[in-house]
Amino acid sequence: MKIASGFAAFILLIGSFSPLTTDAHPRHYYEEKGTAIWEVPTETKWVAVTFDDGPSGTYTPEIMEVLKKHGAKGTFFVVGSRAQKHPDLIREMVEEGHEIANHTYHHPSFTGISKQEIVKEIGFTAEVIKEITGEPPTLFRPPGGVYNDIIVDTASEEGYMVVMWSWHQDTKDWQSPGVNRIVDTVLQHSKNGDIILFHDFGGNRSQTVQALNRILPVLKEDGFQFVTVSELIEKHPKYKIIDDFSG
Repeated sequence: MKIASGFAAFILLIGSFSPLTTDAHPRHYYEEKGTAIWEVPTETKWVAVTFDDGPSGTYTPEIMEVLKKHGAKGTFFVVGSRAQKHPDLIREMVEEGHEIANHTYHHPSFTGISKQEIVKEIGFTAEVIKEITGEPPTLFRPPGGVYNDIIVDTASEEGYMVVMWSWHQDTKDWQSPGVNRIVDTVLQHSKNGDIILFHDFGGNRSQTVQALNRILPVLKEDGFQFVTVSELIEKHPKYKIIDDFSG
């Protein structure tokens, strides 16, 4: 696991790689507890491509077409209110082997959020996903990547693994930085066990679609396989705790 230590860890924590709030421990605290992950250490050339904030009636189908074209599976961290509007898309994701994960119901700010609100946001979305797919989600990603003890512990108590993303694989595609910038971010830093962050909602995501069309074949040529986050987690015995999250 790519865990920084000492002064290097301090630099990472105050940087812009992944937000956190007060009362948060360093990421390795949660990684050691097995309650949150940023990537999964593995000798296998597996990576997980993940998508936040959807589904989108426009861009999610385009992203799914690109994934299908390159034989890739994705993990979609869906917003419950949007999933309700596109149940057929959610079902299609499952049919094509993608994973559906929880990204709250309203996508509120998690800075200073209460435990009760976290439970509601997670619970509403779990009900929506289970109603559509027949299965409850087992993975959760907090909006904006905000994490602290309350967020991680509450999600764990509700039966979820908190899934962040590799700090070197934040494409920042939501800022529309340009296709080349997105492509370079992923290809220049790809490592075994990476969790790569994209978005399929929240504006014009055509850059994301175009970038994926360039990224996936290059990684595939380099020997990488594209798996769901749950499949990636299974590559490390420490995180097999997810098997207990089925109910």
